[in-house]
Amino acid sequence: MGVGSFFTSRLDEAIGWARKYSIFQYPFVTACCGMEYMATACSHYDVDRFGAGLPRFSPRQADVLFVVGTISHKMAPVLKRIYDQMTEPKWVVAFGVCTCTGGFYDNYATVQGIDTIIPVDVYIPGCPPRPESVIDGLMKLQDRIAVGAQRY
Repeated sequence: MGVGSFFTSRLDEAIGWARKYSIFQYPFVTACCGMEYMATACSHYDVDRFGAGLPRFSPRQADVLFVVGTISHKMAPVLKRIYDQMTEPKWVVAFGVCTCTGGFYDNYATVQGIDTIIPVDVYIPGCPPRPESVIDGLMKLQDRIAVGAQRY
């Protein structure tokens, strides 16, 4: 590029690229899937290279809600309040079969999928999901963020 040349791009593409690599996650960990969630952050798998290595423990500072584990009906209002406190744009990842569908807890106390409480963007299946599945789900979320599939 010589003198007088310039680079142009669409603003929404630039913002999508910046958001894609600056994911601030809020981990809502309730059950055994938390061990696999922590394993994903360790050096062997290293989610830092995807721009998602810094969890925030305040919903007002996070833009991705990782719901990890079983959600009971008693806990559902707390989860909804945390989701409501997050700033826009925000995304939700359902982590593990208990979060996605209630898992093998088919009873009166367990929520049969968090999509009955809050909207979910990415589902990561498994009991517990392997770190490779978590990274795949994170990359799918990044693709969704980059193209601007946000809810406003």
